[in-house]
Amino acid sequence: MKIIGILGGVASGKSLVADEFRRLGAKVLDADQVGHEVLRETGVIRAARERWGDAILDENGQIKRSNVAKIVFAPPPHGPGELAFLEQLTHPRISNRLQQEIARLRQSRDVEVVILDAPVMLKAGWDRFCDHILFIEAPRDLRLERARERGWSDAIFAAREAAQEPLETKRAAASHVIDNSRSIDMTRQQVESVWQSLD
Repeated sequence: MKIIGILGGVASGKSLVADEFRRLGAKVLDADQVGHEVLRETGVIRAARERWGDAILDENGQIKRSNVAKIVFAPPPHGPGELAFLEQLTHPRISNRLQQEIARLRQSRDVEVVILDAPVMLKAGWDRFCDHILFIEAPRDLRLERARERGWSDAIFAAREAAQEPLETKRAAASHVIDNSRSIDMTRQQVESVWQSLD
């Protein structure tokens, strides 16, 4: 079983590429989704509430991610320290869940390729799980346009990008680069080429 990590800038098209690999038969592990599950753990809710108060909770006592995002992606000097607290709280738990799922997939023996989609992969050290790293290339203006289509402001885009490893660092870690600046068909062809090279 091979594990392929996907890296790229904010709104570069990592989910699109992951979906194309899924179409070809890969199993996709979405670290963001695992992170959402971790935020529902009692210990995480308790620690977050102790630090940030009841304002981060919804009417059901669950963490409201948009409220936490406003805190951790705030500009310096406050945001970076709060983000570091959140990562120290959640990354080990996310890591454990990812490792458990990878071990389960290895034992099942019916999955040959796993895609790990994790925006903070290098920062969290999850690249150590991977046999290959893909970097999804897209120019900043195109990524910003896509982020705006999601309803993000330019400030949110910049804050999210600043919270991740520099693009040059991500690109340098990759063994393959996929250009996602043109049509979906062009991206699909590149994914299929990478898929065939895994044999």
